[in-house]
Amino acid sequence: MVAGRDYRVGGPEAPRAAAAGLVEAEWFRPPIDPERLRQLQVRGNARAAVDTAAWLGLLAGFGYLAFISLGTWWAIPAFAAYGALYGGAGDSRWHECGHGTAFKAKWLNDVVYYLASFMLLRQPTLWRWSHVRHHTDTIVVGRDAEIIFPRPSSPLSVAQVFLPVLNVPRMVVRTAKHALGRIDDEARSFVPADELGKLRWESWAYIAVLSGATAWSVAAWTIVPLLYVGLPTIYGAWLMAFFAMTQHAGLQEDVLDHRLNTRTVYMNPVLRFLYSNMNYHVEHHIFPTVPYYALPALHQEVRHHLAPAAPNTWSAYRDIATTMRRQWRDPSYDTPRDELPTPPGGGRAFVNTGHNVWAGDHHDGMFDLGPAGEPAPGGGRRVDVGDDTYALFRLDDGTLVCSQGRCTHGQAHLAEGAVMGDEVECPKHNGRFDLRSGQAVRRPATVPLALYPVEIRNGRVVSALQAQPAPSALQPQTKSVPT
Repeated sequence: MVAGRDYRVGGPEAPRAAAAGLVEAEWFRPPIDPERLRQLQVRGNARAAVDTAAWLGLLAGFGYLAFISLGTWWAIPAFAAYGALYGGAGDSRWHECGHGTAFKAKWLNDVVYYLASFMLLRQPTLWRWSHVRHHTDTIVVGRDAEIIFPRPSSPLSVAQVFLPVLNVPRMVVRTAKHALGRIDDEARSFVPADELGKLRWESWAYIAVLSGATAWSVAAWTIVPLLYVGLPTIYGAWLMAFFAMTQHAGLQEDVLDHRLNTRTVYMNPVLRFLYSNMNYHVEHHIFPTVPYYALPALHQEVRHHLAPAAPNTWSAYRDIATTMRRQWRDPSYDTPRDELPTPPGGGRAFVNTGHNVWAGDHHDGMFDLGPAGEPAPGGGRRVDVGDDTYALFRLDDGTLVCSQGRCTHGQAHLAEGAVMGDEVECPKHNGRFDLRSGQAVRRPATVPLALYPVEIRNGRVVSALQAQPAPSALQPQTKSVPT
């Protein structure tokens, strides 16, 4: 067996990844009609509320069945189902609400995110930023803190993920250290300095709840309270691991194409409900602004540009097992993906969000940004002027806004993001900006956008492209100025 790599975040593999251009790089995106993508990015509260109510209702129902079955053999399957919903299905709810895409209302996303975070014993702020890093540098060794199955993964290490008798205690110890202010270097490498303080009070909150459940169990001399709070994270984790293994296990490391390191698997309706459609995992990684309930439709739009999806879960696991056995002997082995289609235009393809203006085409100090009729309300398009990139948005009331083209956090093209009211959401990490002021209004984005005043001349949008700190927008009532 060949020795494995050092998967520690910030370890010796991290500078190698940076030198290879794998850090915060631009990833492959298949072509998709911009208007269709905008439709798929629309969020609502109803579908997520129904799914969340069903999940919590099943959790409460099986919890009640377990309670009335105490002292009988029926309590075992009842608690098994309760644990799977608690420590397993809670993972996808944590995930979607962490992205802020499940509900339209931010507070609803936050409530479910914090609840699910506790169920999984994940510190909310720590894991929010860990997941930002996961989407930035997916399966890049030395950078991604969420590589669950490093190479080579032995049967024992895999079993420890499905029954986390070691991993969960390690998380509890880490939480205790953070409660004492002992923040580890890995957390400091991806959590912003001004957010580190949250790790301490969140850890104390977890400790208080878990201590209460433990004290109750000791006082009543029964393990039952801990079977409802705390232990389900361990005995229900098998379902989380069951889904998680299909995401990236056995696929390539250190690539900039999610088709090579992420897997989509066709699953039945029950599994899709428990997993919140995250079986469409390639599509989610490429377009994280699309809510989970729109992923099946997104798959239909882009599937011809992706690797073929695994036809079912059994097929996916068979391929994973075969690959991991090979990697146990040769960690450099990768699952072949020779069948990847080449998008129109060759190798790397990105969403075409509009027209590029002629570089340097300007008159009277004004640059031509394209026709005044584009984009449509609620849309955006990318504008390249020379070596610089901008984004032009039209708000629902017709207001045109020109901003810098790349997100101030992850450098993603903002024109590919979702426009929601007066805000645009970054297509890479779901950070948001107020398009009227440029202010960052949702993390991980913290630095405001530069805005540029625009005018309409002879049916064209023009701008001097000189940033101004105040809001810059063109109201729809403004008349064209003849040149």
